[in-house]
Amino acid sequence: MKRIILLSIAALSLLPIHAQTNNIAIQHVEPTNWWVGMHNPNLQLLVHAQGIANTRPEIDYAGVSIASTTLTDNPNYVFINLRIAADAKPGKFDIRFVKDGEQKATYTYELKAREQGSANRQSFNSEDAIYLLMPDRFANGNPNNDDMPGMVEKADRKADYGRHGGDLQGVAEHVDYIKNLGMTALWMTPVLENNMPQSSYHGYAITDYYAVDARLGSLEEYIQLSNKLHQNGMKLIMDMVFNHCGTNHWWMNDLPCKDWIFQWNGNPMRSSYRLSTVADSHRSQYDLRQATEGWFDSSMADMNLGNELVKNYFIQNSIWWIETVGLDGIRQDTYPYPEKNAMREWNLRVREEYPNFNIVGEAWISEASKLAYWQKDAHNNDGYNSELPTIMDFPLLEAIYRAFNEQPSWDDGIIRLYNSLANDYLYADPMHIMVFGENHDAGRLLTKLNGNVQSLKMATAFLATVRGIAQWYVGTEVLMEGDAVQHAFIRRDFAGGWAGDKNDNFNNRKGAQADMYDYTARLFNYRKTSDALRHGDLLHFLPNNEVYVYFRYTATDCVMVVMNNSSTDQTLDTPRYAEMLSHYTTGTDIITNQKIDLSNITIKGKTAMVIELK
Repeated sequence: MKRIILLSIAALSLLPIHAQTNNIAIQHVEPTNWWVGMHNPNLQLLVHAQGIANTRPEIDYAGVSIASTTLTDNPNYVFINLRIAADAKPGKFDIRFVKDGEQKATYTYELKAREQGSANRQSFNSEDAIYLLMPDRFANGNPNNDDMPGMVEKADRKADYGRHGGDLQGVAEHVDYIKNLGMTALWMTPVLENNMPQSSYHGYAITDYYAVDARLGSLEEYIQLSNKLHQNGMKLIMDMVFNHCGTNHWWMNDLPCKDWIFQWNGNPMRSSYRLSTVADSHRSQYDLRQATEGWFDSSMADMNLGNELVKNYFIQNSIWWIETVGLDGIRQDTYPYPEKNAMREWNLRVREEYPNFNIVGEAWISEASKLAYWQKDAHNNDGYNSELPTIMDFPLLEAIYRAFNEQPSWDDGIIRLYNSLANDYLYADPMHIMVFGENHDAGRLLTKLNGNVQSLKMATAFLATVRGIAQWYVGTEVLMEGDAVQHAFIRRDFAGGWAGDKNDNFNNRKGAQADMYDYTARLFNYRKTSDALRHGDLLHFLPNNEVYVYFRYTATDCVMVVMNNSSTDQTLDTPRYAEMLSHYTTGTDIITNQKIDLSNITIKGKTAMVIELK
């Protein structure tokens, strides 16, 4: 058990960045700076230095006071609880650490001014199509940062699980490529420092929550990328990880308190990954603990968000990144694993500062009835409300895999898509669900579809037109393949991102790759202009002869989608769709730009039609 002491300190004040040392060397102060004008006036500073708990912090700055300090069982930490008045001004000030009347250390802290309109920033929503990429595997804009001083793992493109040298500059240089594809937002796997011995190219073993990994670039380059996206009318979504840190994180050698992480008597248990235990009213406490407190991997220490200090650390960290980089959204990794009430508070605290902000959580659950538990305002029997606005549609992902591969029967084939969407009554808000056909953890869609490009095109048409927020994984537009049996196969380098690459899929696409890129770009660029696809309701009809028809519509716009999963041409029984078609006289297939006679619609085998109705 940790020892926590609250010490009231009258009329003292605050400060952020340079450290001056008298007798004690300040090693870490986090958050590294803060802002005036935040909705929440409270700020908790983690201060790490040898014996710092034996000193008393003092501040003399107008509008900033020390409300209390929190000590733990480790004398090398003090948590300073500051209160920042509404009229506090931006500026720098010294935090003095005093013992027996003698100043032992000084740290200069900074309060910054917020960007104008920061609190009212708009976030990603159903209007968006999100491009997901892994920066280490996308493009190497600056070979000089492939290997950096102090970073353990060196670049080696021949190593499947090694670092390949992709970076933020490489991403910035290809923003136009992503935009021209029809994407409106960018989600990169984590860009924070992962200074691990091996296999941390993916970014999920974070070793410093306030530093961009130097092999990807600098904080300034991250901000520049954000600005470039905004200049192009695009949004930036940051991938965050609260559940675990890399075992090389600086605090692992000197934990702030014994229960900062789950230690399992010095021999960490691996998670069972059985997320059903969280909402299961019949579960055993042992199974719940193993799922949520077990380490996600032997190289990833499990964080204890049930500890108030840990919870507050991550809440403040996320706000720091939103404010610093100008984020438009967050994707939270392994969402159901951390303590669920702490995650609920995190959502509320973020929206307290940014009312329009959206967060999507990864809850890898393939049953809609269990997944729905995690969305904001779900009708849960235990009364729990996650406050998480957006979830990822893993049930629909599984349906896509099977719909285009199976031989049709009563419950097999394209009816899988219909049945998955028919479960929308379980969700509090189906429009706040991220739909996707693959990602950096799941097998590539073309591989899942046995290399059938026609099936891939149908799945693409579905993802571009179905309800929710669309997410696209890098490279599918140029027919990249890979089996999820080994992650390296679904995280291959994007051809053309490195000097000397034999092929260049950014600028020199040919044949089937060029055709697939053009097909994808046509669909997603149309999606950007269609109110029906971005905001509209969904009405669908039971598939007949492997032909699935659905409509997306608003009061003024309507799009009809026809998917023929059979190998033969099919002519629709148009009177069956009269409740929608009777309102319209003409249609245009936006893929081929051909006019469509709504009284006689014929669709070729293994194709999709996206028809704009007028």
